[in-house]
Amino acid sequence: MSLQNFFLTCSGVDRNLLRRCPTETNKYVGIGGTVFFTAILATLAGGYAIYTVFDSIFFATVFGLVWGFMIFNLDRFIVSSMKNRGKFMQDFLVAAPRIALAVVIALVISRPIELRLFDKEIQAELVTMEQEIMLEQEAQLRLRYTDQIATNKLAINQLQGSIDQKALLRDNLIDQAIKEADGTGGSLKRNMGPIYKAKRAEADRAIAEYQSELDRATPLIIQAQDKIADLNEQAETELAAIERVPYNGMAARMEALDRVSNRSEAVATAHIFIILLFLIIESAPVLVKLISRRSPYDLLLHKHEHEFEMFHHEKTSLNENSTMNKVKYETEVGTHVTHARIREERAKIDHEVGQKIEGLKQSIGWGRS
Repeated sequence: MSLQNFFLTCSGVDRNLLRRCPTETNKYVGIGGTVFFTAILATLAGGYAIYTVFDSIFFATVFGLVWGFMIFNLDRFIVSSMKNRGKFMQDFLVAAPRIALAVVIALVISRPIELRLFDKEIQAELVTMEQEIMLEQEAQLRLRYTDQIATNKLAINQLQGSIDQKALLRDNLIDQAIKEADGTGGSLKRNMGPIYKAKRAEADRAIAEYQSELDRATPLIIQAQDKIADLNEQAETELAAIERVPYNGMAARMEALDRVSNRSEAVATAHIFIILLFLIIESAPVLVKLISRRSPYDLLLHKHEHEFEMFHHEKTSLNENSTMNKVKYETEVGTHVTHARIREERAKIDHEVGQKIEGLKQSIGWGRS
């Protein structure tokens, strides 16, 4: 029966009153068991939550025990202090703060449990998230060199364009000179006359300009290409130097779970049911007491408290009346004494004043005689 006594202690029931209604024993043993096992689950859940954050068995154990004892003490206090008055709304308002706390606890505790339950899905999502972060870091790093590389490429294109333009002009003038020489173009006369010589001179000048432009632009193009190569090499060096830190922290795992939930209806549904499960577990002691019918123990407890309240009210009223009567007596007696003393002082003063006046009259009458 020691286990039964332990559960009765957990329920916070009054043993003396319970002995007078033994049929209520099983009910309060059940309530006490609910309080105890809720504290056990709170201990395990709280400990695991801290373990996922700090990865320390010691801190997880200490916090889990403290959290469990806090929940146990809170539930025991609320269950023992809740009085079943047979009015659901009135009783519900008393239990509302604990139910609100149960919602908060369920949301806090269920999250680490979900992270454990969906660990495989989270790990797969973390790989994708880590790759996305690496690509984003690479893009940001390359963006720092994009403007410089683009500037050098533009310079190369401009220089190459100038060379191509000179080459095109050279080729056209050479072609015109050749056609003038063989009679297929120009004057359509096959000879090496003055027209051919003029076109040949223009072609030679174009060849010289092309060679001059080629000699000027080629070193600049090579310099720009070398600069682009250096910039790309620097970017690759910085990319290789980036430290690849494992992306598996608490916040990352929670974000991964949210992404998995958004994609998977099954995971989203499981998330809701896990929260509801912990909500029921955390609020179970209060709900058990709240949905219980008003029993003989409740009536006996109400009778006992009402008798004590009436006794206290009686004693308080009597003490209050006694005090008021004493105050009234002291006040009225004090007032009467004060008035009597005032009359006595007035009479004394009147007598002294009369004697002085009489003495003054006698002295005046004696002087005249």
